[in-house]
Amino acid sequence: MDGNESGDLEEPDELFQTVDETGGDDIFANRELLNIDHVPDENRIVGRDKHITELANEVGPAVTGSPPNSVILYGKTGSGKSLVANHVMERARNEADRRGKRLATVTVDCAQAKGEADTIQTIAESINKPSSGVKVPTRGISTNEYYNRLWNILNQEYDAALITLDEVDRLGDDNVLMLLSRAREAGKVDVPIGIISISNKVNFREQMTERVKSSLGHNETIFDPYDGEQLREILENRKDAFHDGVLNPGVIPKTAALAAQRHGDARKAIRLLRHAGDYAKNNNIGEVTEDHLELAQEQAEVERLKELIAGLPPHSKYILYALANLTNNAEDNVWFRTTVIYDIYKKVCNVEGTDTLTTDTIRGLLSELAFLEVTESNQEHGGMGKGTYKEHRLLWEPNVVFKMDPDPAHVDIDQ
Repeated sequence: MDGNESGDLEEPDELFQTVDETGGDDIFANRELLNIDHVPDENRIVGRDKHITELANEVGPAVTGSPPNSVILYGKTGSGKSLVANHVMERARNEADRRGKRLATVTVDCAQAKGEADTIQTIAESINKPSSGVKVPTRGISTNEYYNRLWNILNQEYDAALITLDEVDRLGDDNVLMLLSRAREAGKVDVPIGIISISNKVNFREQMTERVKSSLGHNETIFDPYDGEQLREILENRKDAFHDGVLNPGVIPKTAALAAQRHGDARKAIRLLRHAGDYAKNNNIGEVTEDHLELAQEQAEVERLKELIAGLPPHSKYILYALANLTNNAEDNVWFRTTVIYDIYKKVCNVEGTDTLTTDTIRGLLSELAFLEVTESNQEHGGMGKGTYKEHRLLWEPNVVFKMDPDPAHVDIDQ
């Protein structure tokens, strides 16, 4: 019989001595407030009152079971698009409950979804209820059958639906948008569906077919990057993630200033503050200082890059390793032709112990990386009789790329 079975209280494990009863530690009182996916209370949302009101006006009819409008939210990463969408959907669901209406709300991260079937499966599974009697397996049925089961769930369990497609431009085509937006018109469902499409690309609408544009209407909202004062307020609203007295007075102003200068990205600002706290905790320092921000900056960038490429195939990372090796070795020119990148990519694959993909496939993956603004591409003209070719450059520091893995692929590009 061990100590727990006998009721004896064992000596605490010194490995976990810094963790208190609430899951905190000497630095963090509530680290959850600094998680990127955390949806804050209304009084913690800064500078987006107008956007909240505008979105609520468009999708508001759903709380009565009436047809809502569909909306496209544009803006750079970290400008509050997903935050506002999730906040409005949560309040809409609560108001629908108060009015005795059943409102389905769901958010799909299209960067993580593996195509059309996975997207619809995620929606159906998220809003399904045991009372529907509908099964939504993770695999094994056709895309069309996933749609049919989604329609059945909506018809049986709900009066209206709001579906947010985050990073909708990552879907590859607009088939999901077309079928969801036209489902009621096509007689698939009796339930009105509102779609909130979120994109970092302001030209996303231009990529849609005319039929989908017509279905979605012209309701668009632009989210500008946060300014320094807004970023400071956002961070101030989350400083109770730390214990009293842990944050030095200059940490939040400096974090906000760094973020405003570089990107105006609230996610990056929050992530940087969290990593500064982690640095203090991991090094047994009882406070978080301005100096810790510089030390935490690179780790925050590594985490963001991992997020960006999370939905891409492994060979996208091998391409980044190739570009990082080339960039590290370059003195001036940091633009590299596709053929040069492919040669180093083959060496990376050899180090990783995997087969290479075709040149055409690598061209496609380079285009996707450029679309995500991880790399940049230019079309160049070789001169008379030499045709055109593409050049690419890395938009992140090579050290950030290499730190995505504990054992990254460094190769000798001169051999």
